[in-house]
Amino acid sequence: MKDVQTPAKQAGKLAAARAALDWVAEDSVLGVGTGSTVNLFIQLLVQSDRRITAAVSSSDASTALLHAAGIEVVELNTAGDLSLYVDGADETNSQRQLIKGGGAALTREKVLAAAASRFVCIVDESKVVDVLGTFPLPVEVIPMARSYVARQLARAGGQPVWRENVITDNGNQILDVHNLDLTDPTRSEREFNQIAGVVTVGLFAQRRADVVLIGTADGVRQLG
Repeated sequence: MKDVQTPAKQAGKLAAARAALDWVAEDSVLGVGTGSTVNLFIQLLVQSDRRITAAVSSSDASTALLHAAGIEVVELNTAGDLSLYVDGADETNSQRQLIKGGGAALTREKVLAAAASRFVCIVDESKVVDVLGTFPLPVEVIPMARSYVARQLARAGGQPVWRENVITDNGNQILDVHNLDLTDPTRSEREFNQIAGVVTVGLFAQRRADVVLIGTADGVRQLG
């Protein structure tokens, strides 16, 4: 889903991406997410004097950027547990619970977040909300189950919309679910994940971000 850019948002993304460099350890294997803010982070990482051993990527798009920058990309199966994972978000609340998946990489992002000792999320201040759910919740589903899952999500009060012509890097499809009550994100994540045919949902509540770096016109604000 397209993220409309403004100069203020771009400045906030850049500030948050730059602040994340302080969390990167030399000679580490770094988990790298997906999206416009992460793209800025990759660019800044290459321009900095910090040198990492390799990266584990959450998407084919980020892998291509890392390769173009001369950074080796390895599989998580090879890397093992990660000390740090850096990624963006479509929304965050004050408890560092997130909605992710606007870039359709939510499953691999969730795996990397789970495998990392520390998950640092980088966003501009427009992504900070009181209650999650203004941004429609992405749900990755296996293709044969799309209509079935959509009916279950509708019964839960949502309005699912098939993200047509989008296939995830895992070969699956995305439903974007509008108007859900996400006042208890942990419960919703657990319940929606139990629907047969759901690969995962874009709620990062059970494994929330450890730190959220929020880029603003006045610098960077930190949650966590």
